[in-house]
Amino acid sequence: LGLLYQEYRDKSTRQEIETRRLQDSQTDPEESSPSEETPSEAEPTSTTENKAPPQISLLRNSNSRFNLWQDLPEIQSSGVLSILQPDEIKLQEAMFELVTSEASYYKSLNLLVSHFMENERLKKILHQAEAHILFSNVLDVMAVSERFLLDLEQRVEENIVISDVCDIVYQHTINHFSVYITYVSNQTYQERAYKQLLQEKPAFREVISQLELDPKCKGLSFSSFLILPFQRITRLKLLVQNILKKVEEKSDRETTALDAHKELETVVKACNEGVRKMSRTEQMISIQKKLEFKIKSVPIISHSRWLLKQGELQQMNGPKTSRTLRTKKLFREIYLFLFNDLLVICRQIPGDKYQVFDSAPRGLLRVEELEDQGQSLANVFILRLLENADDREASYMLKASSQSEMKRWMISLAPNRRTKFVSFTSRLVDCPQIQCVHPYVAQQPDELSLELADVLNILDKTDDGWIFGERLHDQERGWFPSSMGEEILNPKIRAQNLKECFRVHKSDDSQRRKLGSRNRQ
Repeated sequence: LGLLYQEYRDKSTRQEIETRRLQDSQTDPEESSPSEETPSEAEPTSTTENKAPPQISLLRNSNSRFNLWQDLPEIQSSGVLSILQPDEIKLQEAMFELVTSEASYYKSLNLLVSHFMENERLKKILHQAEAHILFSNVLDVMAVSERFLLDLEQRVEENIVISDVCDIVYQHTINHFSVYITYVSNQTYQERAYKQLLQEKPAFREVISQLELDPKCKGLSFSSFLILPFQRITRLKLLVQNILKKVEEKSDRETTALDAHKELETVVKACNEGVRKMSRTEQMISIQKKLEFKIKSVPIISHSRWLLKQGELQQMNGPKTSRTLRTKKLFREIYLFLFNDLLVICRQIPGDKYQVFDSAPRGLLRVEELEDQGQSLANVFILRLLENADDREASYMLKASSQSEMKRWMISLAPNRRTKFVSFTSRLVDCPQIQCVHPYVAQQPDELSLELADVLNILDKTDDGWIFGERLHDQERGWFPSSMGEEILNPKIRAQNLKECFRVHKSDDSQRRKLGSRNRQ
């Protein structure tokens, strides 16, 4: 077998990282090599020597090497490389990667179905309902991928110089890619069912382990195959972005790329929302059960409400707490539940319960950091409720356990306040940037999961190793450990990244405004 999609994706993103490192070390980004933004590998190609027109046959040939478009024998022998401009060669590579990566993805999907889903021993162990939850509509997803790949291959085979692929992406996205929303929305159930089966069915665990050891799997886990569709639909949007950055402005190819990107973004957002919906609902029900209201009860569960952050802080005692009290008052524990539209302030009581003694709409919260007041008031900030549960203004002096925790609370409570590096309502020509070199899975609602090669604007950072960033390709914001990335030091590369980002979203004015100010979650 050629590379499975998991291997392909890993190699491609690591090549992106190395390319940016090279660019960042150079004075002029134009000095980088012609293949700087192309993947390190391309999917299998046919080298048959018959008299028919050049055929790449990515779907059918699984044994040949991965190549770049310009390395294909058909391209090398045609002389076209001496005719095309360097920018057009880069564009050809970007379009070719979309095609070849789809072939690799289809190969991995096919292995998920043939090797795991259709395994006779596994079919006997799983009940029909369990198999349905575990594999969902993967057959539909694979059929869509095959149809998509065949259309892409046909386009590649029409001419050795690829005319366009984004028109095909657009048509398949609007007509067929809804199967991804169905699959990804099932992800929470799928993960839960898989963990439960591993724990409760030793026979299932044994068969999966044996199947994973098969050389076909290249040492990859069963779960890495299950998550393929979500990874692919997200990656496909980035591949179209990569094409969009290379097409000539105000051209037909730019129009088709913008259209394809817009439709893919709609599908990706629907996938993300599908994943969040179930977990958010369950979480809200769980929180509601734990709350006891000392004040007038506030209905917690709402279809438009979700948790942004929760945790314990220290409150300085006293009915009129102010800075002048300093250390004369003791701190006591309080517990905050911050939702996207509401803050609930509680004290923990026996039985894993929380007694609510104040609340306020999130839009009526203001925060203020105290200047250095000594160790006892380190990491202390003022929280003001412009209108609390008693329809009065209230202030709380709160102490966090660390600088990062203080800043994370302040940004979550009042998301429109200015951060260290950028105002949320401004669009700067330059601000610090970082690229992800280690993947990160968010552990808290205010954190941001990172994929390899993600590029982010740094909006704020703390002395204890946390960064608040905004990812350029989708404007998602959140905290992550600074050790997950490497700062981009070359100002020309930073400016180039921002320019490309604005171009990708230029067809949607509201989307462009989100680059400067958007809902925080």
